[in-house]
Amino acid sequence: MNVIIAQAAISQEGYSLFALFAQATFLVKFVMIGLIVASVVCWGIIFEKFVLVAKARRSTEKFEQLFWSGQSLEDLYLSLGSKNNQSMAALFMAAMREWKRSQESAMRAGFHGVQKRIEMVMDVQLQREMNQLESRLLVLATVGSTAPFIGLFGTVWGIMNSFRAISVSKSTNLAVVAPGLAEALFATALGLLAAIPAVIFYNKFAHDIGKLGARLENFADEFGAIISRQLDERL
Repeated sequence: MNVIIAQAAISQEGYSLFALFAQATFLVKFVMIGLIVASVVCWGIIFEKFVLVAKARRSTEKFEQLFWSGQSLEDLYLSLGSKNNQSMAALFMAAMREWKRSQESAMRAGFHGVQKRIEMVMDVQLQREMNQLESRLLVLATVGSTAPFIGLFGTVWGIMNSFRAISVSKSTNLAVVAPGLAEALFATALGLLAAIPAVIFYNKFAHDIGKLGARLENFADEFGAIISRQLDERL
């Protein structure tokens, strides 16, 4: 009885995750390490995007409250001038800086083309904000789409090793087949472990960033209309 228990304990240790990795062939080890690194990188990006998107959302909501509170554009510009602005506030500051420069040049040349320049400045700043929010999302998409296939490659290689072991030993005993199959399934599991969170959070961040982008575009249109009214009053 004690011998059976000891053999079972040895068998369990032989099929632990570390043992499966140690017993794998060099190619499958390379696949496993690559999938583990990809998973760690993805979780780092996920954490970074959680912080960045949440910060951008809070900044946008806070600025919208200030913008529509009835405060003059000049006072709002002065109050935000010393801060590290981002998201909607960054669009506003870029537009106001161009508006200030245009007012100085308009003393000599009039207000021709001012609104177009302000809209172009906001478009450029909008692209910068979106590029910052969307940076490294491609990594999540790539890992989510390729990791299962990389894991499947490790699976196929492990199954090939199992058949090779059967051919060499001329036996279908479970002890001969099991190591290769366990190695193959471990590679598949690592592929899914990397891919599933990458796909889930890529979709979440793409949706959240898309909503933020729509809010920024709406603000740019509204602020452009405000500038247009002020220009009409001056002409």
